[in-house]
Amino acid sequence: MKIGVLLSRLRIEEKMIFQALRKRGLDFERIDDESLAMGRCRDGWGESFDVVWCRSLSHIRALYALNILNSWGLKTVNTYDVINTCGDKILMTMALTKAGIPSPKTVVAFGMDSALASLEKMGYPAVLKPAVGSWGRLLAKVNDRDAAEALLEHKQVLGGYQHSVFYIQEYIDKPQRDIRAIVVGDETICAIYRQSPHWITNTARGGEPALCPVTPELDDLALRSARAVGGGIVAVDVLETPDGRLLVNEVNHTPEFHGAIQVAGVDIPGKMADYVIRVAES
Repeated sequence: MKIGVLLSRLRIEEKMIFQALRKRGLDFERIDDESLAMGRCRDGWGESFDVVWCRSLSHIRALYALNILNSWGLKTVNTYDVINTCGDKILMTMALTKAGIPSPKTVVAFGMDSALASLEKMGYPAVLKPAVGSWGRLLAKVNDRDAAEALLEHKQVLGGYQHSVFYIQEYIDKPQRDIRAIVVGDETICAIYRQSPHWITNTARGGEPALCPVTPELDDLALRSARAVGGGIVAVDVLETPDGRLLVNEVNHTPEFHGAIQVAGVDIPGKMADYVIRVAES
């Protein structure tokens, strides 16, 4: 068996993934996404791979590369459909809604006037997010109409075409933390709290990891969310409301886990590698 690992740069997660693959005696090859040149036919590219594991940081490179690989009939983790759904918050929200997954109230507005009207109806504070983005970047907590008008205008004038479609979400007054549950195949392998006094709790923005118990409720919610977007290896981000409800905020298709591995007591890269092996053998 040979596994291709598609990546943008070698982070601590990829180093641990390589260690897990070596521990299992597997042949693998690092594939830098910037080096790719792919045609409509394989032309020998990838003939030796049983599966390609995508760890690319670039959403657009991952999206197109996986589309081409899957069109060739090559197995990938995750698939193009999963990356397409999770990488676009609007598509992800629609998938969660269709599956009946509880999540924050969300509105997609296609113009400034409709966005302002939606914010006024939803009430302040609210959260304005880019449809495509990660690590908590370009998120804005909108506290009043003046801030809303300025933010919407800046996004429309300075941003790309995707910034002229506005993803508006209710603000959840969570207890200075959120929950990240990591799902591998049909198992919630672990969960952590990401704690921060700031309203953005991503570990990339300074959130501190702490062990979170995988309760039956959280396990069910994480597994249903993973299935809603197509399954595979995903991280499900969950918010706790003041009245104790759990709401799924996002599902991430290329999860980082260096924070989780510090506290979870689970061989996260090993479980991921075992799943990729099962995909290759299926």
